[in-house]
Amino acid sequence: MTSLGFLYPEGTAADDYVRVEQLLGGGIRLHAVRAAPASVDASDPAATAPDGPGPALTAVPVPPDGERLAPAVEELRLAGAEALVWAGPGFALGREGALAQVRALARAAGLPASSTSFAFAHAVRELGVERLAVAPVYGPELTERFTRFLTAESGARVVSAPSATGNPAPADGLTALTELARAADVPEATAVLLPGTPLRTAAHLTALEQHLGKPVLTANQVTVWEALRLTDRRVNAPRLGALFTREPLVQMPAD
Repeated sequence: MTSLGFLYPEGTAADDYVRVEQLLGGGIRLHAVRAAPASVDASDPAATAPDGPGPALTAVPVPPDGERLAPAVEELRLAGAEALVWAGPGFALGREGALAQVRALARAAGLPASSTSFAFAHAVRELGVERLAVAPVYGPELTERFTRFLTAESGARVVSAPSATGNPAPADGLTALTELARAADVPEATAVLLPGTPLRTAAHLTALEQHLGKPVLTANQVTVWEALRLTDRRVNAPRLGALFTREPLVQMPAD
């Protein structure tokens, strides 16, 4: 049995983890714990690394630390978690800020740790896709920060990244998710990314890939894949998209 731990801020579609666990089949347990994160104003120079993106329009959630983190870590330890992933927008603080988050979590939990931001970059490299379309989930500034982080960490090129306008509700259901993906997709893109952990995508990954004709990477999907990567375990689960059909070490049925 492989147990994986996840910390997520308010607004995350935590029920996606339940669906992913079902699609992974037996032998893997996902334990998601809501953490009341601190908010960091990324416009504060002390909060950003030299490679940081500049003034922020909004604060971003960061993992809790110290005594505030202890209950969540203890819960995950009791569940037997072998790795821990923070499901939050670490990219907003630049590479060094995102690394600092991950290192702090690893020290506090005594476990290998990562974040959704790094998970996207690692998943892009895993698939070997070189031209990316990023769906309009964030406003202009966060979109620019995400594409900058992704390009630097993955080596791929972002060829389309429209920004969200206003404050739209998270897309829910296959039709809305397909429209969101198509708003960014262009012929030269070899994969489409849907960042944003509020998106419920686990049940629709294969349909999205069929509609678009190319791999699709989504926040909660890559977060789980990243936790498996940290434990050196691969799972062939085709209903979770192309990312889960790469040189599997553990075979899972398609149905």
